[in-house]
Amino acid sequence: MATNSPGERILAYAGSTRNIAGCALALTGVVLVFLGVAGTYWPVVVAGLYGVGALLAPADRVRLTISHAEVESRQLGADLDTLLAEVGQNRFPDDVTTRVGALAEVLRGILRRADTLTSSPDHLHIVSQTIRDYLPSSLETYANLPRSRALTRRGERERSAHEELLAQLDLLDTQLRKVAESVYRGDEQALRDQGRFLRDRFGGSGLDL
Repeated sequence: MATNSPGERILAYAGSTRNIAGCALALTGVVLVFLGVAGTYWPVVVAGLYGVGALLAPADRVRLTISHAEVESRQLGADLDTLLAEVGQNRFPDDVTTRVGALAEVLRGILRRADTLTSSPDHLHIVSQTIRDYLPSSLETYANLPRSRALTRRGERERSAHEELLAQLDLLDTQLRKVAESVYRGDEQALRDQGRFLRDRFGGSGLDL
């Protein structure tokens, strides 16, 4: 198993609880130096205090568990990548690939809010079905048609298969953007709640949204 590089290990230790605690006590030693308490042995005092702080500080907790939200979002993201790879291997018209790419960006934005998404079964169902059923079914049905037939209308008021596919993609885009708006609204509400907490805790603030 590959190990982290020395630089990565240094950066990890720099942000660790042990280093922070050691630095805090070392600063106390610096204060003692300025007060004239440490004397000529101040480097030893500062280093010793750092060592005490680093040794007494609790080790950083290791987090190995992965939440259900993360597992589901990762799997949906992987399924979306697989779908896009399949789309890339087929010769879809440019306007179709453009719309599919736009849908993918909306979906990825939603999937990055795993906890918010999985807290709403309706939203999770829409996203899941779009990636695993609605979108691939529409694209697959279209791809199996001869190109000449896909572009041909059967009547003046009847859409061609190409126009029908674009309409379905637009419908999915509209619905997914509603889901995204709801998810982002949850983020905004969480920020407002945090702002109210801080104002209650520390007084007035200019952070109102």
